[in-house]
Amino acid sequence: MKYDVAVVGEIYIDHVFIGFSAWPQPGEEAFARQYHREIGGGAANTACALGRLGRTVKLIGAIGATDAAWFERRLNEFGVASEGVAATEGSTGVTASVSLMGERSFFTYLGENENLTDMLRSGDTFSSLACARHVHFAMPVDHELAGELLPSLRNAGCTTSLDVGFQRSWLTSPLALDTCRATDYFLPNEREVLLLAGGDTAAYLKTARESGQSNAIVKLGSRGAVMQVGGRNYHAASPAVEAVDTTGAGDAFDAGFIDAMLDQAGPEDCLRRACICGGLSTRMAGALEALPRREELMEVYEQTYMS
Repeated sequence: MKYDVAVVGEIYIDHVFIGFSAWPQPGEEAFARQYHREIGGGAANTACALGRLGRTVKLIGAIGATDAAWFERRLNEFGVASEGVAATEGSTGVTASVSLMGERSFFTYLGENENLTDMLRSGDTFSSLACARHVHFAMPVDHELAGELLPSLRNAGCTTSLDVGFQRSWLTSPLALDTCRATDYFLPNEREVLLLAGGDTAAYLKTARESGQSNAIVKLGSRGAVMQVGGRNYHAASPAVEAVDTTGAGDAFDAGFIDAMLDQAGPEDCLRRACICGGLSTRMAGALEALPRREELMEVYEQTYMS
């Protein structure tokens, strides 16, 4: 089957704690007002967001076998194909997300995600990826491997995107900009470009332009997003949303962007649809419950940008 998108990357069980009044000091205990358990990780979040928008999506990653039935059932609820998720004898990765006054902190155990690089070196995995129109990597792809894999996918007719998250060692590597150039769409946020370019968003856009990066994008949170194409900058504001939990908002942004890109939308429309998906995803606890369907996406688009 030819999928719209193959999403490959880290998969976790998310434990989301919301509503702390203050961060506890060593030895103290703090109590959350809300708690939510859900499948998560950037790959699962983006795959589910794309599935909710009506795209055909295949997720590729690794989890522990004891969690396989729950993951399969939950992914199927979003229309995401799960046969690419390997169920192993190891443990599923786990993330505890703590939200405090609009800011988040994460405590993470990698689990089977440690084996992702070996999975990507497999010929079978490449064949699975090449069966999609677009391949999204939600992981810090090894730079050497990226240098082989991304050009091969391009030769196979796939476009690619990459969101590595806040991975300090990846972003500060001398090879990082080479990997950014090798993918069609690199999708960092402000904190990540600070590490990558050693400066703010403007500094990153300048670095991207000078290094030959064709599409430079920066997620700006509640302030929207910016994209540089051919030396020209495009900006989109985020819709007004009463945020409850921002866990996974960047992953939902990625899905909105990819969905628009597959529709051959222009840079500004891609950013707008991405900002809507990211913003609307924050209305409920966890990364998945508030993901918009296509009808809601287009309705909010009209209300926000066309009225």
